Parts: sequence; C-alpha cells; structure tokens
Amino acid sequence: MEHIQQPHPSSTAIHSKENSLIEFSVRHRIIEFDAFCESLRKIEHVHNRGRLAHVSIGLLITGQSGSGKTTLLEYYRARFPRRDHSEQTVVPVLVVETPAAPSVKNLVEAILHALGDPHIDKGSTGEKTRRMFTLLRACQVELLIIDEFQHFCDTPRRSAASQVTDWLKSVLNVAGIPVVVVGLPRASAVIRMNEQLARRFSSGAHLRSFTYESKETQKEFRGILKEIHSRLPVKCMELHEANLARRFFMATNGLIDYIAKIIDEAVQIVGRQESTEIDLNTLALAFQESVWNGVPPALNPFTPDAILRQLNKAGEPFELWDDPVTHKAADASL
Repeated sequence: MEHIQQPHPSSTAIHSKENSLIEFSVRHRIIEFDAFCESLRKIEHVHNRGRLAHVSIGLLITGQSGSGKTTLLEYYRARFPRRDHSEQTVVPVLVVETPAAPSVKNLVEAILHALGDPHIDKGSTGEKTRRMFTLLRACQVELLIIDEFQHFCDTPRRSAASQVTDWLKSVLNVAGIPVVVVGLPRASAVIRMNEQLARRFSSGAHLRSFTYESKETQKEFRGILKEIHSRLPVKCMELHEANLARRFFMATNGLIDYIAKIIDEAVQIVGRQESTEIDLNTLALAFQESVWNGVPPALNPFTPDAILRQLNKAGEPFELWDDPVTHKAADASL
C-alpha cells in the first residue's frame, strides 16, 4: 500500500492562519474622516436638489491619487443600486470613467455603454448624444458622476477640453440632472475655461490628504490609525503611537489609500509567516512590497534608523504630486 505522507502540523497551522487572514482588508469598512464626509455630504446635497427640487447643479470633487476618490464614488453608488427589470433597467446613480484618450464622442460612448445601448458605434456624435439623453430618462438616472476628468487636461487635443465644457452645459440643461465631475486637482482647469460652466460648478470639494503640520492635524491622522488598529484581526503594536504615526505619515504622504495598502500587506505577511503580530519589521517589509519595491533601507520609514522625510524626490513614490498651482500657466493654453 502506498504511504501517504501527512502534512507537518506546523505547516498545517501556518496554512490555516494564512487562509483565515487572506480575505481581510481595511477597505471592507469605510474609514470616515472629515474630508471624506464633507465630500459625501456635498454629493448628497446636489443629488437631493436634483431629485426633490429638479435643480441641475454641477459639483467638482478633486483629490490626489490615493486620497479616497474611488472609494467615495463606489460607496455612494452602492447606496443606489442598479435595478434590472424585465422591460426596464433603472440606474439611479450612473458612474462613468473619462476615457484615457478623451473626447466628447468617447465620453458619450462610455455613457451609452454603461446604460446598455446595443448600438454604441452607430451614428454621429450628435445622434449618440441624443440617444444618451433618451437613455438617461429611460433608465431614470438621477445623478451622473464622471470620474478621471483630468484626462481632458492631459490630451494634446486642446479642442477636446473646450468641447466638453459645452457638452457638460447641455447635459445640465437638457437632461436636467446634477453632474458630479471627479479628478485630480488639475481637472479644475477645464471647468474654469468656461465662465458659465464655472458658475454651474461653483460648489466644489477637495478630498485632501492628511497633513502633519500641527497638533490638530497630527491628532486627526493618529485618530485614523487608532480606528484602523481597532479593526485588525492580528496582534499589532499601537499604530497611533506618536513616533510610529510620524513614520506612517512619511510612508504614505498622508494618503488614505497608502495607509490601507501597508496595513493590508502587513496582515498578509503575518498570515504567511510564523509571526503572531505586526511589528516594525513587518511594516518595513509591507512598505517595501506594497509601496516602494526598490526602497533603500535608509529611506524605508519603518526601518529603526531611517531618515524620516517626505518621499517626494525624483524616483520616489510621491514624486508626481498634482499641484493645481503648477497648472495655472497651462489654463490659458487649454
């Protein structure tokens, strides 16, 4: 009879622990912070004004990559789920992404696709736009959210940015529904191109990153870490301890998405190893694996003797920071 080798008990225990932690993510529950709640409140306001007062308002929401914009939109859309009936599809909140090669035509096609139009490739841009208006009404869309709007700043076709401002005015006027435009801070340059549109989008929100400049902002940042610490399924050093919180700020540049990346990876590391808790070494490895694979040990914020500074120099994780001030000169050329 063939002998079947039994797994080593310690190996079984390791696999069992890894399996129990593999589904964990900080992202499974919303982390509520002031900027997130303020942006959420503003979306709710324009949505309710559209539904109850039939007023079509524009709202611009900006934030750095990793500031929580995608989480915000997914959270809000989930509150108003799509409903597919036998003869009709109802989409109360429609979220579309600006195509990487943006134009009014491509954006209209993205909306038609999201609404289930079977003839996306047929007709001129004007015909597609008219079909879009028909479908927006048929699907009872109450709120249109356009994400990644900064693509209209990035295209070499400057006319595309000008055309989309006129198109946005027509959506507000003809469809009669609120429109939320979301993107990196430079997305505001497109809205400012058209004075009439800028007035319609006078309400704005900035999903800011955390700062560490004062006792008040440090307290806010440490409060987020304390909340995350309370959710962890494994033993962990106090994330909100002052020295460790400062290391976290340097490792994330105050961006909530990077906090989640590091914590999620640290939990997975504990699951993969014969370790029972998240310590400084675990966090150093998590930073290397989830944020900066080639980080020199002296710049890894979780290395005991690290040089603690913002990692925003050439080749570092936060080199590309979207500062609207640097785009002022570009506004005139759009």
